[in-house]
Amino acid sequence: MPSVNPSMASLVDLYNHYMLHGSDQRTKDWLLIGSPWPTVTLVILYLLAVQYGQRVMAHRTPFDLKGVMVVYNVCLVLLSVYMVYELLISSWFSAGFNMHCALVDTSNNAISLRFASVVWWYYFSKLIEFADTMFFVLRKKNSQITYLHLYHHSSMPLLWWMGTRFAPGGEAFFCATLNSGVHVVMYMYYLLSAMGPRIQPYLWWKKYLTIMQLGQFVLVLARVTYTVFTGCQFPRLFQKILMVYMYTLIAFFSNFFYHAYHRPRTAKVKANGQAATGHRKVQSNGGGDHVLVGNGVKAAKKD
Repeated sequence: MPSVNPSMASLVDLYNHYMLHGSDQRTKDWLLIGSPWPTVTLVILYLLAVQYGQRVMAHRTPFDLKGVMVVYNVCLVLLSVYMVYELLISSWFSAGFNMHCALVDTSNNAISLRFASVVWWYYFSKLIEFADTMFFVLRKKNSQITYLHLYHHSSMPLLWWMGTRFAPGGEAFFCATLNSGVHVVMYMYYLLSAMGPRIQPYLWWKKYLTIMQLGQFVLVLARVTYTVFTGCQFPRLFQKILMVYMYTLIAFFSNFFYHAYHRPRTAKVKANGQAATGHRKVQSNGGGDHVLVGNGVKAAKKD
């Protein structure tokens, strides 16, 4: 490994070294994978589109995108189901797959290439999911475009570009399978929600979708911690980046969960108690807003 020094030439040499010798040569010519710059550019364009899109929509009528959103969510459900299936076949149910320490098989056998292919699709799905935010912009649902939402949507393509370029296999099976499984449920929720007010009474389980998301982050963190401390020779840098990333998501989602579910309930109990003792009369209009978080888990928030 070349030494790192402050000079630009050495940084370029280090980059070239890892791209040539540290990456998986099977995926280097796949769409968007040869260099990080196309993905970085798409993420920047996404953030700019969100920023300037909100400015443009400020003086326009919101778009009615019900039909488009139904089709989009059906496609995302099917894509997520496909990824879960391919990940299970090429890793969990594959003969000889080491569930305790899964190393990347860089050979060109059918199973390892199938695994690498679904990791690419998993990466590409994170670019497709930019549309989640653009629907918010076009429908003027700006309250749903939170910092957490933007952080999650802009960081996942960068993280999984690394996964596809450097480690499209092995331990990637755990995180990608869990997240794809959660997305099957999540986009099914979106699909039902997009169908209109008649379906809303049946969407009482959105709170448990947030719990499911938090649960996956905890499980992935536990898995990565286990592989790091047991000396599994999966690319260590990717493991450590994923570990730090899971800590951030757990912190952000826990904060969201508290403010969306626990604090409103506590405030309601306190208000009801004050009303009962005559200190204060509380009226409820039965209304409520909704705030989407992360990939779009929706939580009730009383006005």
